[in-house]
Amino acid sequence: MMRNVLILVAVVAVLLGYQLYTHKSEVSERALQPKNEQIVSQGQALYMAHCASCHGDNLEGQENWRQRLASGRLPAPPHDETGHTWHHDDEALFNVTQYGPQYVAGADYQSDMPSFEGVISDAEIVAVLSFIKSTWPAKAQATHDEINRRSEITRQQQN
Repeated sequence: MMRNVLILVAVVAVLLGYQLYTHKSEVSERALQPKNEQIVSQGQALYMAHCASCHGDNLEGQENWRQRLASGRLPAPPHDETGHTWHHDDEALFNVTQYGPQYVAGADYQSDMPSFEGVISDAEIVAVLSFIKSTWPAKAQATHDEINRRSEITRQQQN
């Protein structure tokens, strides 16, 4: 009887460990790397090719980005420190980039921002976001790091 209990405990421990490991590796693969010059350089090139036409060469966004256009859609926001990009954790930024704003705002949300799923790879999305983060002042980067830390604690508590 005791042997069966020990085997069950061991199996549960292995399964929980595997789940935590796979979740951690998925999150860490999406962690931004603003201090990695190679990734930031790649991200800058990708940003210029895929994002700058709407979000601006200098990440400044479109004019009056908080006011809806005649179409009812919002202009592209800035990704510099004047915008709200740094208010969201890495996971949210990755998901909005990969799947479009509808991922967080709901399927009915109308936006001019496309989904980049199948257009650029996961690693390239991380590179673009790493480039963007690399341009923020130290205080915004530190705040963003704290947002990521709190989000990770919340995810761990939910699992």
